[in-house]
Amino acid sequence: MKRATIADLAKHSGVSVSTVKRLIHGRERVRPETVERILDAAEDIGYYGINTLHYRKRDNLPQRTLGFVLQQSHRHIYQQWAEAITQAAQRFHNAVITPIVEFEDNLDPEVIAERMLELGQRVDAMAVVSADHPLISNAIDALDTQGVPVIAYISDLSAPKRAGFVGTDNWKIGRTAAWFITQIANSDAKIVQFIGNHRYQCQDIPDASFRSYIREHAPQFTVLETQLTNEEPEEAYQLTRQLLREEPQLKGIFANGGGVTGVLRAVQELPKTRQQDIKIVCRDMGTEAKIALQEGLISAALYHPAQPTSSELIKVMMEAIERKGSASMQQRIVPFQIATPESI
Repeated sequence: MKRATIADLAKHSGVSVSTVKRLIHGRERVRPETVERILDAAEDIGYYGINTLHYRKRDNLPQRTLGFVLQQSHRHIYQQWAEAITQAAQRFHNAVITPIVEFEDNLDPEVIAERMLELGQRVDAMAVVSADHPLISNAIDALDTQGVPVIAYISDLSAPKRAGFVGTDNWKIGRTAAWFITQIANSDAKIVQFIGNHRYQCQDIPDASFRSYIREHAPQFTVLETQLTNEEPEEAYQLTRQLLREEPQLKGIFANGGGVTGVLRAVQELPKTRQQDIKIVCRDMGTEAKIALQEGLISAALYHPAQPTSSELIKVMMEAIERKGSASMQQRIVPFQIATPESI
């Protein structure tokens, strides 16, 4: 059987011979849709140089560098997100993406803002997990002026110049957490929320919606003052120990932010009978949370699905690069997932 030629490939794909040669030799860029037509035709006719075409497809794609500022390198959940982001960048078909993932353990907004501005010198777009603060807004404004769009990740920001937000519906998370606790905790019990900082919208919004659900549907429960952990497990541990001593009717805990390991540690120190009376809902699916779910210490985890959220983040960042200068903001809400001791 006669071997297929470049002319055969051009005819079968409906393009000119010169277009096929441009792709094969990498002299000029070829439109992505045209590359796909040529590849499909090469598969159909058994073109001998198909492996070269696949290599050229990658070379023909735009090259992008995306930056990601995450927090607390010691937390397993952030390591999970970093891995998912890297994998999502590798799976993206319409560009060759180099991801730069950086962790900042110091959560001071000034430090985060400095890290953003430094990273902005090396990337085409950026995503950041941060508390909402004027210094962060100023950094986003400066990066926008430099042509670097910034996407708020997991926790939205109020900065008018942000290019988008990718995360879950935090209002629904708070109400869902309240529903779980009121269904499984003893009636007339006291319940409490732990959050890292009110400046994180992904924590402050669920704090409000949790309370709104209790007011509407379970007024027999008493919601104690929200406890601030500053995202530190040791602070969460000390606060939980104190509450357990002072509030014998405490039966429900919503760990709505960092520090769930400290909450678990304090509860684990209780006698088994008291442990069983306390129902915990958290927003973490790190190693410690998974173990606590398996053991029944946590009743439910409401969490961001790492892979789909990361894939949407990459898409929004790439769209933001193409839409530079646009005043509109992209928002992608990814449904949160629920794990229980039985489902995990």
